[in-house]
Amino acid sequence: MNKKSLSERDICSKFINPALEAAGWDLQWQVREEFPITNGRIIVRGKLHTRAKNKRADYVLFYKSNIPIAVIEAKDNRHSVGDGMQQALQYADLLQVPFVFSSNGDSFLFHNKLVSEGNLETELGLDQFPNPESLWKMWKEAQGLDSTQEELVTQDYHSDGSNKSPRYYQILAINKTIEAIAKGQKRLLLVMATGTGKTYTAFQIIWRLWKSKAKKRILFLADRNILVDQTMTNDFKPFGSAMTKIQKRQANKSYEIYLSLYQAVTGSEEEQNIYKQFSPDFFDLIVVDECHRGSAAEDSNWRAILEYFSSATQIGLTATPKETKDVSNIHYFGEPVYTYSLRQGIEDGFLAPYKVIRIDLDKDLSGWRPEKGMRDKYGNEIEDKVYKQSDFDKKVILDKRTELVASKVSEFLKQNDRFHKTIVFCENIDHAERMRQALVNENSDLASQNSKYVMRITGDSEEGKEELDNFIFPESKYPVIATTSKLMTTGVDAQTCKLIVLDQHIQSMTEFKQIIGRGTRINEDFDKYYFTIMDFKRATELFADPDFDGDPVQIYEPKEGEPVTPPEPLDEEMNGDVGSSNGVIGFGKNESEFDPSLHPNGSEFQEGDLPRNRVLKYYVDSVEVRVASERVQYFDANGKLVTESLKDYTRKTVTKEFSTLDEFRKHWNATERKQAILEELANQGVFLEALAEDVGKDVDPFDLICHVVWDKRPLTRRERADRVKKTNYFEKYGEAARKVLDALLEKYADSGVVQIEETQILTINPFPEFGTPMEIIQEFGGIEKYNEAITGLENALYLEIA
Repeated sequence: MNKKSLSERDICSKFINPALEAAGWDLQWQVREEFPITNGRIIVRGKLHTRAKNKRADYVLFYKSNIPIAVIEAKDNRHSVGDGMQQALQYADLLQVPFVFSSNGDSFLFHNKLVSEGNLETELGLDQFPNPESLWKMWKEAQGLDSTQEELVTQDYHSDGSNKSPRYYQILAINKTIEAIAKGQKRLLLVMATGTGKTYTAFQIIWRLWKSKAKKRILFLADRNILVDQTMTNDFKPFGSAMTKIQKRQANKSYEIYLSLYQAVTGSEEEQNIYKQFSPDFFDLIVVDECHRGSAAEDSNWRAILEYFSSATQIGLTATPKETKDVSNIHYFGEPVYTYSLRQGIEDGFLAPYKVIRIDLDKDLSGWRPEKGMRDKYGNEIEDKVYKQSDFDKKVILDKRTELVASKVSEFLKQNDRFHKTIVFCENIDHAERMRQALVNENSDLASQNSKYVMRITGDSEEGKEELDNFIFPESKYPVIATTSKLMTTGVDAQTCKLIVLDQHIQSMTEFKQIIGRGTRINEDFDKYYFTIMDFKRATELFADPDFDGDPVQIYEPKEGEPVTPPEPLDEEMNGDVGSSNGVIGFGKNESEFDPSLHPNGSEFQEGDLPRNRVLKYYVDSVEVRVASERVQYFDANGKLVTESLKDYTRKTVTKEFSTLDEFRKHWNATERKQAILEELANQGVFLEALAEDVGKDVDPFDLICHVVWDKRPLTRRERADRVKKTNYFEKYGEAARKVLDALLEKYADSGVVQIEETQILTINPFPEFGTPMEIIQEFGGIEKYNEAITGLENALYLEIA
């Protein structure tokens, strides 16, 4: 057998698989071939999107179904044994596995990441591949696990029989948490971006601890009723009759898995703290969902629960760690055992990327000062001062500003799809109501057909809250546009939300990440691959903050004589973050949003404002507001937010690879399948369909690129086809073959070069008139000669004319 002639797949099946089987690896459940690691980043340009190539390992070896332990990268025999090692190491870093192999079918190159000195890499014969137990023994000893810890670490996942397996980062989050608990760690923090499956990950952690009997009674705490109910009916459903929800302030101690709202077990009076009906050592494990909020406060009711059950192992889950000089959940839970960031989720293709439309309004940029003695529409004399962007919709309401924002939002929807689910984040409930009115007026045709086209979904509106589920469910058409302030920043799994409007002055990084997280879920069934952020108040300047999506950092630094515990949070810190009071997200009755008492004209009274008869909001309907600037920003292939046109981006991307037109032309002509070039350009975010909208839909992709990048006059496909017909290219073929080539040339003129590269084209009209695909190919002397004819035809199409 000539190994050099074998494909990579042949090398795998004839040499690598037999070597693994001989070493004792079960090919059915321990060996996963072509293991998908990432989905491939979604790249967006205009209204188009594509996926970059996903990362996929040739082999991932599992000691048990939930424990990946090694990666193998295979190459054909024309490569050396170590040619795949660098690629394998990249995959191993993502999966965080210790053992890495590369093979070309002759032998294996083994890289042991547990070794810190001496030879890290060793060549092994095909008959020397290590067995599962030997690799596991090395890993176990490196981790320092005893037999009891090993039993917990190797406990199986829950499987529903559907072959659903956790994504790679979920595997890491689960395993690292279990390993830390096995080693005795009592407080753990798990940081995972919104939309990456925190609850599913928590379920698998709890399942393994529960099934192994390491933890027998478990409490899962959340801050929204909808989160508890969704968790019970979805991810936690396999717990069945062992699970209960604490409600009606009753503590039934006959269950093993308890789910509860924080508010359901705490209260302002001692008798309302029903968690004290349980003994302090009743629970072995407490999982705290969304722990970045009240639980980080030293005196909060949430924190009181954790301290009461201090003997239990406690896991904090969050998408956005709370880190300020005054409040830190890292101080309580410790450094994260694992972090999976928003940026990484987008890079891997598991989260939807976003483009940003930043709209600056003239009064926001320059400020506004009323004329002396000017009164608002209610007759109140407006205090003479310069009002800035941060004052609008809080101290001063410019009606025409609200109308302009509603107009721009509606304009965007009309240009795209008026039924794209949209969330408009406003300063407060009053602002959300005014924005609802303005959007209804801008969309009166649809709002008159269905009153739920635009709805205010805020904590004080029972009608709005009742529609929250319908807004979330992809199958529900209405509501389409939701105006809100705080209620929808968290706990809203809006999979089909395609537009997020920021008309809110946001200074909290925590809240900013939560708001962005409302749009990051992907739903391919409903064509949701990316979303748009429309920013009116420069909130997206937080993208430039070094803390945006970076690793959580402990900021509190006690000085000499200061306590090691962070000081109590300031009231404005807590209220400004999630509108909470005293660490409880309940906002009073009905878990509504915090909103101060209102002045009869709608103004808010703030504590400390004197005198009490002072008007705190001015409503002005006579001041014009205009758009000062508008720009669109995209993420490039490397995840960097850039402000540039598609043409500029195309020019920069192509010239990075090909410095001259001649270089590009040579590459184009030398590439056997032009589809490969077009796919590579798409992977880098160059969308030719979008370019064709500007240049011409009947222009060849080659000409589109040459025109945009090097300013060459573009030829249409018809012009190129006619030019070939005037040459003597067809003369060397018989009459039947010339008819086929002439028809292919017509297909090129109609549809482009990619179509004629596929032999399937011979099955559609007019080719059946010339015979079957096999008969047509025989007219050229076989498949090889047919392919040569296609290549020659393409060369003639792209022949440079002096």
